[in-house]
Amino acid sequence: MLPPASAGTFAGYGVDVRVSLGEPAAPDPELPLPGLIAGWLRERAGASSVAAHLLEPAAPADRCARWGADLDRSTGSAPTGLLVLADGTDCRDERSPRPVDDRAAPLDERIGTALAEADAAALRDLDPALAELGVRGRAALQTMPGVVAASGARWHAEPLHSAAPFGIGYHVAVWSRLG
Repeated sequence: MLPPASAGTFAGYGVDVRVSLGEPAAPDPELPLPGLIAGWLRERAGASSVAAHLLEPAAPADRCARWGADLDRSTGSAPTGLLVLADGTDCRDERSPRPVDDRAAPLDERIGTALAEADAAALRDLDPALAELGVRGRAALQTMPGVVAASGARWHAEPLHSAAPFGIGYHVAVWSRLG
């Protein structure tokens, strides 16, 4: 977990934009990208703090779901937002950073559809071996079934973006509890 006292900079990505997860601190040049994005979004949303949890990329699906369920239970009745950062494939076409793999586009479509339809079962059923197609955030995606199950609620999805610029899959959706 990255606590609210964590801070970093996007300098390693070409621009020295400093962010924190809550408390002002000297920027850590090694703060992982999910922590940087969480800090940047925290500031834009006006939230006082955020804790970022990082999962092992190779974590099994059932462990990811248990972690998601524990995360949901740990928030209690406090107003909480959940941001899941997960890459799509990175081998879709000739613009990709890796050689093209014909399995990439169908996998990105499956991930995009699951996120757009709040389909936790489809995320749960992603094959961990498909992470070899660049889906480094597969473990993060597989926390969502645990969050959904623990909440006992129905969920609504609002798809915001699904595309593959530069041959890399990117998907954005907002999931909201309905009950």
